[in-house]
Amino acid sequence: MAKCAICEKSGHHGNKLSITRSHISKRTPRTWEPNLRRVKAEIDGETKRIYVCAKCLKDGKVKRA
Repeated sequence: MAKCAICEKSGHHGNKLSITRSHISKRTPRTWEPNLRRVKAEIDGETKRIYVCAKCLKDGKVKRA
């Protein structure tokens, strides 16, 4: 599982709940993955390919090459 190189956001695990007749009857395991993009970015003057989440890209925390 990859994670963001800037904020280190990674996936989380939990249960998907099925609600039937006001009772939580079934629980199914699932994962929540971050919205990661593989981009070319300038790090210490070098161009590298890194995984960055969409929020870090939008906030301008990464200088793209």
